[in-house]
Amino acid sequence: MADKSAFVVSPEWLQERLGKPGLSILDASWYFPFLNRDAEGEYKAAHIPGAVFFDHEKLSDPDSPLPHTLPKPEAFAAAVSSMGITNNDTIVVYDGPGMNTSPRVWWMFRTMGAKNVFVLDGGFDNWKKDGRPVTSDATKIAPTAFVVDFQADKVASFADMRKIVDTGSRQIADARAAGRFVGKDPEPREGLRSGHMPGARNVPSSALADKGYLKNLAGLRQVLDDAGVDLSGPVVTSCGSGITAAVITLALESLGHKDNILYDGSWSEWGAHKDTPVATGEAEQ
Repeated sequence: MADKSAFVVSPEWLQERLGKPGLSILDASWYFPFLNRDAEGEYKAAHIPGAVFFDHEKLSDPDSPLPHTLPKPEAFAAAVSSMGITNNDTIVVYDGPGMNTSPRVWWMFRTMGAKNVFVLDGGFDNWKKDGRPVTSDATKIAPTAFVVDFQADKVASFADMRKIVDTGSRQIADARAAGRFVGKDPEPREGLRSGHMPGARNVPSSALADKGYLKNLAGLRQVLDDAGVDLSGPVVTSCGSGITAAVITLALESLGHKDNILYDGSWSEWGAHKDTPVATGEAEQ
């Protein structure tokens, strides 16, 4: 539909194409430890036929002290090649609730050079609720060769963020829940200060979806506009550890916004430093 993002596919679209050559399906579910959910265990118990599990912990940089840091391009290529994925495949990513962790993997593949990457609208929970096919059978994998074309200019470093905060050269869109953004609720990771980067705008990732389905283009535009994000200007997205920031990135790209980057370290990095400026309360007007 013209009023929906070009980067999401419907459950009907995917079901019609199950088993077709050149289609790679990824279960990219991940949950905070306090939720007591085992994403890989749930995948093994039931997944979309043909899907492989994308492990956010294993597909991150082992040399980084931060959670979920983008792996080095060669490590990413080796990992996804062993999963049977090529850069020319049509890649569809899903997670349990929908529009939660799957956009992060959508962003990772695009940053690594894949062109045909999509997010399953509604996620796996709605897929199951609608009675669509699931299986516990292990997916057969034939190793391939994923060729990386790393888009380094789509990733913001800590040094980049220092300059952005100091100069205001980019708008900062923070995907964390409002309580964490204003500094009222504690961070789920220990040792982090509460609040947000000065000048940031709060765009909770949950506001961009409705029951796991990405909002239509008008709805996405309204959420960003209400948050004070000017779509004619450059944006950097951020969150807790770089995962849900990609939901904002997905919304921006869906609306044709190209001058956006993602702060991979996000609040796990910024909030851990003792000398980084932190603001509390509502976003500045």
